[in-house]
Formats: sequence, C-alpha cells, structure tokens
Amino acid sequence: MGAMKLLAGNSNRALAEAIAAHLNIPLCRAHVRRFADQEIWVEVLENVRGQDTFVIQSTSFPANDHMMELLIMTDALRRASARRITAVIPYFGYARQDRKQGPRTPISAKLVANLITRAGADRVLTVDLHAGQVQGFFDIPTDNLFAAPVMVSDIKAHRQLKNAMVVSPDVGGVVRARALAKRIDAPLAIVDKRRERAGESEVMNIIGDVRGHNCILVDDIIDSGGTLCNAAEALLAAGAESVHAYITHGVLSGAAVDRIVASKLKELVITDTIRETEAVKAAPNIRVIPIGPLIGEAIARTAREESVSSLFD
Repeated sequence: MGAMKLLAGNSNRALAEAIAAHLNIPLCRAHVRRFADQEIWVEVLENVRGQDTFVIQSTSFPANDHMMELLIMTDALRRASARRITAVIPYFGYARQDRKQGPRTPISAKLVANLITRAGADRVLTVDLHAGQVQGFFDIPTDNLFAAPVMVSDIKAHRQLKNAMVVSPDVGGVVRARALAKRIDAPLAIVDKRRERAGESEVMNIIGDVRGHNCILVDDIIDSGGTLCNAAEALLAAGAESVHAYITHGVLSGAAVDRIVASKLKELVITDTIRETEAVKAAPNIRVIPIGPLIGEAIARTAREESVSSLFD
C-alpha cells in the first residue's frame, strides 16, 4: 500500500475517511476550495509522482459542483505525474440519463463518461450503477460493485428470515432483486407499475403471492420516494405482514424523507454512498449502513492487480 494515495473531494468526506481507515492509510493532504465566485480550486499537498492514486467523490447533490471537483482533482493528479488515476464514484449521479428519452434529448451519462476519461482517469470504480450498460460508455476499465453482500449481512443480523420475500419495485429491477433473493434463499415478487410522468408512479399489480410474507423491497436509488411508498401500500394491501426496503443510494430529494417517515414502510435501509443529511439522521424509520469496507477492499484489490469480481462470488 506504500505507493497508493487516496484523494477525497467534498461530496462525502466521512465515507472517504472510512475507506482510508479500512486500508489503514491516511487521506492525501489536499486543498479543494472555492473562490468567492464559487470557482473550484485544487492543490495536492503531497508528492504523487509515480503513485497509484484514487479520487473518492460521489456526484451527489449538488451534482454539478461535485462533478467539477472530480474532474479538476483528476486533472491535478494527471499534471502531477501520477502513475494511475482511478475515479472512485460511489454514487454515479448521471447514470439515469443512459438513453435518449425523446427527440433532441441528450445521453448525459455518455457525456459525463467522456469528461471523466478526458480529464485523465485511467479507470472507474462505482457502486450499483442504475443501468449496467453505462459501463460501456467508458473507454477505460470500469468496475461496478454491488451492495448486495452488505445488505445480506445486515438482513441476517437485524431480522428473522422467516417468511421473507424479496420484492422488486418495478420490472427493471428484477435482476438485482433476484440476485439478493438467491443469497438469502427467499422467493421473489414484482411490483408492476405504470409511470404517468417523471417523479410519479401508480402501482397496478403485484406479481407473486405476498400474503403472510415479510417483504423486502430492493432497489438501487430512492429519489422522491413515491414509488417505494406506493409499493409498500400495495404489498400490505395484498396481505404482506410487513415491508422493509433496502436501497443502495439514498438521494432522497425534496420532501422524500417526510414521505418515508409518514409511509407504511417499517424501515428504509440505505448505504452511505451519499452523505446523510440531518433529516435522514433524525428520521425514525431510516437507517444507514456502511459501504466503506466493501469499496476499500475493491481499492486494495485494484492496487494489487487482483480480481474485484471475486468479492461477489
């Protein structure tokens, strides 16, 4: 680990410190500041020439500020002659814009992938991409980690698996839900919904018999919370005993936290890929579990040129 440097931006300092603690190395000393007009300025205060460097930065709110920090830190390392630069992006915020939604609309995930590559990144490490095909938008090696092992450990540690059933909140998340269901040896159900407009959803039907089961909703992102709350109500109406939710990225924009607190969800569990807000800390039915050790182990294996995929075998 002597030739490794970890550089952290301002998006989630606590997660970066947890990763550094797992690796038993300090974060690289650096200034990541703003001028009076909010222009970003970066200065790396340690020698990184010939080093294997990792920039830890989620592109969470404010997404564009944190994206620019990532690009500028990457450029600073490249100009300082770092041997290899890995962009560690626990939450890749533009992954939902992975295709044209209509005429004259962008594919922003591809644009962001190009920016990160041109800034000087040699590889990318992220967690639970919203769409797996985003890996193909990068012309550099990309490792997409899965939060499932962390979730499985928490499920086993905090609740009985008796009558558990894993539920995908939509058809698109079936692969993710099936993978977790297989790990805990539980059956699978699917919520069939129709989305009328962005940010709103209407639950139409439950595929599978959830009666008498303790349901575990699994997804990669919770943003407004509407889909999850509607799914919880539909599952309980269909005879479920209880509904928990395990979500990797807690975006929780707008009034989402209030919506979760007032919902019929017994508990929402999210990882700390995104820095938790004061509202999240105060919510009685939201709990945050650490993802740092998983990312730290992936970084260590990358530095040692070992397999990362074997973490999930």
